[in-house]
Amino acid sequence: MAAISGASSISLRSTPPRSHQNLALSRTNGLRSISLSDYGRSSLSFGLQQRSIRLSVSCAAKPETVEKVCTIVRKQLALPDDSAVTGESKFAALGADSLDTVEIVMGLEEEFGISVEEDSAQSIATVQDAADLIEKLIEKNKA
Repeated sequence: MAAISGASSISLRSTPPRSHQNLALSRTNGLRSISLSDYGRSSLSFGLQQRSIRLSVSCAAKPETVEKVCTIVRKQLALPDDSAVTGESKFAALGADSLDTVEIVMGLEEEFGISVEEDSAQSIATVQDAADLIEKLIEKNKA
């Protein structure tokens, strides 16, 4: 049997008459606590604190590759040479539409002597994505 008492706690109780066990779960300010008891004879409780998970993506591409991609992106989008284009720059934020993105990919294929498949090209959203894909394809071609 499960009973919900209040907006932030849940109690679960087993129904067999000889093994009445209670499980209480409550949440207070991001802290979860769980208590288990069997008619008060034994109890176990512990707390869990919710934490934010931060993902960090490591740069697989060489800095030279990222810089070449930045140069090609500037050229394809007709951006000034002093415009801020970095690995984190998103093509859409730089003003690229889908046709511009296709032209950027074609420019990258020509510059690096690679062939990018359509499904891989669709996954490119940033300069770093493009540079990482280029490094991966170059390594694949060497093998």
